[in-house]
Amino acid sequence: MKPIKILQIFTVLNKGGAETNLMNYYRNIDRNRFQIDFLVHREHGFFEEEILNSGSKIYRLPPILPWKLKEYKKAVSDFFDEHHDYDIIHGQCSELGVFIYEEAKRRNVPVIIAHAHNARMDRDKKLIFRLLWKKRMRKSINQYFTCGKEAAENLFGKKLALQSYQMNNAIDVENFRFNEKVRNHKRKELNADTNINLVNIGRFNTQKNQLFLLEVFAEILKLNPNYQLFLVGLGDLETQLKQKVKELNLQDSVHFLGLRSDVPELLQAMDVFLFPSLHEGFSVAFVEAQTTGIECVISDGVPTESILVKENVEVISLKENAEQWAEKIIELRNFERKDVSEIIKKAGYDIQENARKLEDKYIELVKSTK
Repeated sequence: MKPIKILQIFTVLNKGGAETNLMNYYRNIDRNRFQIDFLVHREHGFFEEEILNSGSKIYRLPPILPWKLKEYKKAVSDFFDEHHDYDIIHGQCSELGVFIYEEAKRRNVPVIIAHAHNARMDRDKKLIFRLLWKKRMRKSINQYFTCGKEAAENLFGKKLALQSYQMNNAIDVENFRFNEKVRNHKRKELNADTNINLVNIGRFNTQKNQLFLLEVFAEILKLNPNYQLFLVGLGDLETQLKQKVKELNLQDSVHFLGLRSDVPELLQAMDVFLFPSLHEGFSVAFVEAQTTGIECVISDGVPTESILVKENVEVISLKENAEQWAEKIIELRNFERKDVSEIIKKAGYDIQENARKLEDKYIELVKSTK
């Protein structure tokens, strides 16, 4: 039997939440039954070498720019002229996939999926176009995937959201299970074994709110100088963040770690996961953090449906200022870390089980079109 051919659509294959989530599934899906390729809009993503070494193909389109739509649409059409035998298009870039969905529909691709990842849109220079494209794309897709209820309602509207399939942002739970030996080793490696270590994982952008996080951290140090902050990620605001670190005189206490392949070990070494995001869909990084048993402090911009270990999570309103955030974080010092991996599995976020569910869903969708 020929494998089902699936084309995953991304902006770039870097270590963002949507990309990390899909890679978790990619590593666990039956490659004899499914051929998974990728169509991206930028060069040199973090995961590309792994993907190519696994036998998949990566194709490229130019960036989607509102003032260059004619060229972009031609590139999409040219792609489908050469590659017209996919059974499933799985769009991971929300409404930005609109022109791919439209062309796929014209080419009679049987299954066209848009996948909702965010509960709100960023107010960037593409906002007005994205709002238009969000409504427009609904005419071309025939399947609705989401990471959670709020993300589905944002991308599809409340009525269509009811038809959406929840593809959980699942992880390899065993890889993140709390381990005291790993924790102690990593803390020494980071020269962090005598400090209280705070960590944030995410793209350096407006949504993740790291500029405010630095203000909070500056207030924390006023109350207790024995704290360190580790920032894991890259992004457009990196230069601005480093400049703010200098302005606040935090150079000795803030560490930029870049993109990392040792996130499970890093989370073991930390004491508090800080997540002051303005909005989220269903964060993979937050699921990973909770699985390590770490104490988590999140904003009220993070959906409550993504809280899987309630006793380990403190929610603070974004209406509160940096000083109030700092005071509440400082108070959280009587925390006993323990293994919570079974709680995560029971909640339905282990990747092995979810990969089998996705395989069944893909097969069901293709069969329904025949």
